[in-house]
Parts: sequence; C-alpha cells; structure tokens
Amino acid sequence: MRRLARPKPLVVLLSVIALIALIAIGQYMRLFERAWFNLHALWQPQSSESIGLDKYRVAIEARVIDGLDDDVSALTFDPVRKSLFTVTNKNAELVELSLEGKILRRIALIGFGDPEAVEFISADTYVITDERQQRLIKIHLEADTTFLDAADAEQMTLGVHMSGNKGFEGLAYDSVGKRLFVAKERDPMLIYEVHGFPHFNPEKSYAVHVINDPKRDAGMFVRDLSSLQYDERSGHLLALSDESRLILELDVDGRPLSTMSISGGRQGLQKTVPQAEGIAMDDDGTLYLVSEPNLFYVFKKPAPN
Repeated sequence: MRRLARPKPLVVLLSVIALIALIAIGQYMRLFERAWFNLHALWQPQSSESIGLDKYRVAIEARVIDGLDDDVSALTFDPVRKSLFTVTNKNAELVELSLEGKILRRIALIGFGDPEAVEFISADTYVITDERQQRLIKIHLEADTTFLDAADAEQMTLGVHMSGNKGFEGLAYDSVGKRLFVAKERDPMLIYEVHGFPHFNPEKSYAVHVINDPKRDAGMFVRDLSSLQYDERSGHLLALSDESRLILELDVDGRPLSTMSISGGRQGLQKTVPQAEGIAMDDDGTLYLVSEPNLFYVFKKPAPN
C-alpha cells in the first residue's frame, strides 16, 4: 500500500504566503470589519432612528450632465433654491444643477486653487474647500453672480496632516449646532468638526475650535472619504467612500448604523458607480450622487406599505 505523498515544502510555503497576502488585502480593504457589520445586521433589528440606507433604490442612473466635460467634485442641496451645487476643479467652476441633473448656471471660481467640496450654509451662503492648501472659503452668491474671487472672501486654513493630494474631500453642515464637518480623504482618514467658521456675527469675536476623534474615525470600515452629508432630522452623518463603493450612515457617536452599496447589482444599479465624488440629500430624504467625470444619480426610498 502506497503512502500518501507529503506536501512539498515549496507548496506549503507558497500556500502560507498566499494566505498571508489575502489576509493583508482583506485588512487593507477593511473587508473583515465590513463583513462583521453585515453579519451583525442580519441578526439585529435595524434601529428605528436609522435612515435605512439599504432600502434606497436608484431612480436615475448614470445620467450624463450635458454641457459639462470637466470632472465634478462634491454635491450639496440648496433648500432655498431647491437645486443642487457642485464644483469642478480642472477649470474651476461652481455649477448649479436641477434636481434632474440639468445645468442651471455656471459661476467661474478665481483663486480657489483645487476646489473639491461645496456646502450650503444658509440662504446665498456656501463654503468651498481648496483641497491642496486646506482652505475653507466662505462665499456669497447672488442671483446675478457670474464669478467669485477667493481674494474677496472670508477664509481660513486648517493646515493639519498636510499630505499632497489627500486633503479635504467633503463638507457637511449642521445648522442647529453650527458645526461644519470636514472630511480628510485618507492618510489618515478623518472627519473634523469646525466650530466658529463660517463667521456670522461681526460684532462678536472670531474664535475657531476644531475637534477630531481618530479612534472614532478608525471604526469606519471604508478605504477613503469622498463626500459627507448631515441629516438634520436624525442628526446622523452620511459618509461616501469611492474606493469602498459604499455610503455609511453614522450615528451621533460615529457608530455605523446602515450602509448602501453603489456597486452594480445593488440598490437596483445596472453598473457600478465609476468614481463617486459627491452626495446630497433633499428635504424629502432623496439622495443625489455625482460621479466623475459628469454622471448624475438619484436614489429614493420606497414609501412604506
């Protein structure tokens, strides 16, 4: 009777190397944390306070924004104008879009460097980020505004974790708590809370307070941050990750509550969103998303039966 052949040492060594490589890739992509969250979600009922991102379904998929060839970056909903705003960073512009993804107007941005995010603050007031220089620039927009010059605007520089092209990628604003959330893309991936900017009352002293919580942010099982959205109704923050093809809902303590995949075959999508850059939510809870170079998406949550 022949003995079973022992595995050759080289085969064992290669198998061990392959296993280590798979574990390393899984850790790098945060797949283990994501799998654990999904498993936990199967057994635990979803919180009644959750937005329930997994329930959303695509209503408009990959609509080309006609007339816009440059890469779009970021998105914000203007509840006064009932429209959306995005920025382009190649030929820097602030672009107003309809809720169906049609261009309403374009405003040239002068001296804004590398604009990556825009956020509605209050009527006619927004903040735009300059990613490379980590500037936050407050702008005022009138109905007849055709260009904006950063030299004329109130601005501040945080200058934290400066690392090339991995700067500020997303903004969100809490109008009740007067907090501006600023997302640093990665290396490290962080969400800052900025208090005191933009400044509203010139009669009061100008004081800016910046808070960050690296331990909390390490709990986000995504590879990067591309955009943020603050939901005033729940007090929860939505975080978009392009590399992980995922939107996370975070509670007031930064804990993940629900997720929404933007990969093909999920949420009714025919194809994966190629390079997600911005999300926004309107008063009805409808989600809007833009992807480079110029694609527009709408996601709606079905009404309960």
